Amino acid sequence: MGEPPRLSEIQLPWEKPIIYFVTLSVKHRRHVLANARVFEATKASIAELLRWRVLAGVIMPDHVHWIVSPVEDRELSVADFSTGFKRVLRKTLCSHSWEWQRGCFDRLLRSDENLHSKWIYVQDNPVRQGLVQRWQDWPYYLDFINEKGS
Repeated sequence: MGEPPRLSEIQLPWEKPIIYFVTLSVKHRRHVLANARVFEATKASIAELLRWRVLAGVIMPDHVHWIVSPVEDRELSVADFSTGFKRVLRKTLCSHSWEWQRGCFDRLLRSDENLHSKWIYVQDNPVRQGLVQRWQDWPYYLDFINEKGS
């Protein structure tokens, strides 16, 4: 089965940035991500992704949600971010006993309102999953939208 067709970035005016909501999952949904070691490795890994700007993200036990934007090339595919992040994190962690699920889930965000609603979704994910009572209690956030991240 082939990949679904990619929405053309030309659907957005040139003055609007290209922003994607991306979810990457661990193979077999193993709970291996939400810990201090992976969080530190994740922060180091995104700093190496020079073609992408990470606006926000949350690390859940078995998946991560990202809001990302290509730095310069509007035609850069989400697969570039997905495979780049997975590769760099694997290298940063050196050894681990799990694998990423193939591919990713992604959506092109078309408006500031859509960006805000996705950020609320990302922010509230640990609460919806019953991991914490308040989103502020979840330690594995990267929030560069509001500049409160680590």
